[in-house]
Amino acid sequence: MDNIFDKLKVMVIDDSKTIRRTAETLLQREGCEVTTAVDGFEALAKIAEINPDIIFIDIMMPRLDGYQTCALIKNSQTYQNIPVIMLSSKDGLFDQAKGRVVGSDEYLTKPFSKDELLGAIRHHIRV
Repeated sequence: MDNIFDKLKVMVIDDSKTIRRTAETLLQREGCEVTTAVDGFEALAKIAEINPDIIFIDIMMPRLDGYQTCALIKNSQTYQNIPVIMLSSKDGLFDQAKGRVVGSDEYLTKPFSKDELLGAIRHHIRV
């Protein structure tokens, strides 16, 4: 097991139970501590509680979407340095550009693979 993942605090925000469970299972097998949220409101409450090392966030969610949630995280003095990886079933350039504008660090298209998830973590987490 790669020690970069051991006890790494990862947050997965997605309104799809399937996506949350899939990511949670893959990451926990690598030793990560995973917290999930169904939308931006729930996520913002949990971020202050757990202070995650990296956040994976779906774009299309009810109430507070991924762009809005990412912008709120990146505009916070306390949390702006947490890498935020956008997740979307759309792979359009517009969506990727909009993600960059609100401060996302990377963009993964769903369905994502285990290697893509772990690769994003390796790329953004410095040990």
